[in-house]
This record gives sequence, C-alpha cells and structure tokens, in this order.
Amino acid sequence: MCELMVNPTLNCEVLSMSNDDYRKASIFQTGSFDLDFPIPELIGTTEILTEEHREKLCSHLPARAEGYSWSLVFSTSLHGFSLNSLYRKMQRLESPILIVIEDTDHNVFGALTSCSLHVSDHFYGNGESLLYKFNPSFKVFHWTGENLYFIKGNVESLLVGAGNGRFGLWLDGDLNQGRSQSCSTYGNEPLAPQEDFVIKTLECWAFV
Repeated sequence: MCELMVNPTLNCEVLSMSNDDYRKASIFQTGSFDLDFPIPELIGTTEILTEEHREKLCSHLPARAEGYSWSLVFSTSLHGFSLNSLYRKMQRLESPILIVIEDTDHNVFGALTSCSLHVSDHFYGNGESLLYKFNPSFKVFHWTGENLYFIKGNVESLLVGAGNGRFGLWLDGDLNQGRSQSCSTYGNEPLAPQEDFVIKTLECWAFV
C-alpha cells in the first residue's frame, strides 16, 4: 500500500511506497526496447526530435510505453507558453509523458514522467521517471532510490526530481525560464551547460 507522509524540508506531502512498491517500480528503471522493430510513428509534428533522438530514447522507455505511437499532446508552438495550458491538455490522459525541451542555445534535454502532469500538493509518480540530455552526448539518469521526489507541479512551476533544495528540472509557470541542477532523486548532471536556461520550444508526447 502507498501512504502519504510530510517532508519537513520541502514542506509538502510525499507519496511513500511499501517495499513491494519499490521492487515493482525498480523494474521500470531500464527499458527493453528492441531496436529490431521500427521506431514508432509520430502523431503530430516535432520541431525538436530527430530520428536519432527517438532511437536513443526508445531504449529507455518503460515496458508499458514500448511499441506505441508517440502522440503530441502539448507544444509551446501550438498551445502557447503556459503551464496551465499544459495541464489542461493532459486532463483524463493516462500515459507516461515524454517532455522534450530545446533551449535558446539549441541544447536538447528533458524528462520522462511515469504519468500525465497535473497540479498536486504532494510529489507523485514512480521509478519509471527519468531525466535525459543529448548535449554534448546522450545520457540518461534513472531513479537512484534515494527519495520519492519524482514530480510536483502547481500553477507557478513544475519540477521533476529534488533533494536538499535542488531540482533536477524546474520550469516556471510561463514555460520561459528553467533550471536544472544535480539532485538526489536521479543523481543527474545538470541537463543544460548552464543551470539556468531559457526555453525555445517545449513538447510533451504521450504513448497511445
């Protein structure tokens, strides 16, 4: 069973897992995508992802996303630079979400979340979630098991990964400014060369 606990450092509720839940979640830390199969089709047009990007990401998808088409559910180019709009586009959506960001310096990076994004007073998600970067080389950062700070969002910001006041990926409510720092959830490097970055384009893809 899952239960809620309060984290005094971050002043918010955190979803706590039982040992069985931990074991189940850890199964999803690595994907088993078979690249003998063709890369799934895109439903929608990307301004960021190349075929090479998609091929590399496919090998790290959770099992329940493998082989499904990638459907564009949100794009700043189509839907505007608004976190509220992003949340609205994901209402009633049940799928892992691939967040893809290109900053104004043309670095590409992002996160895979275990579920759709929504406003929440506590952290949610599980060990399927990860962070990734392509520049200067492709790297994926899986859940370390250190904490359960996977995803948390409100109308003012969205974050993926946290610990000791640092955030793996933080985006503001206007989807304009972002920050990426090393955090204990994923043991990651900063995803962009500079911790603070400006978003050029952001896309969110679901698996359908």
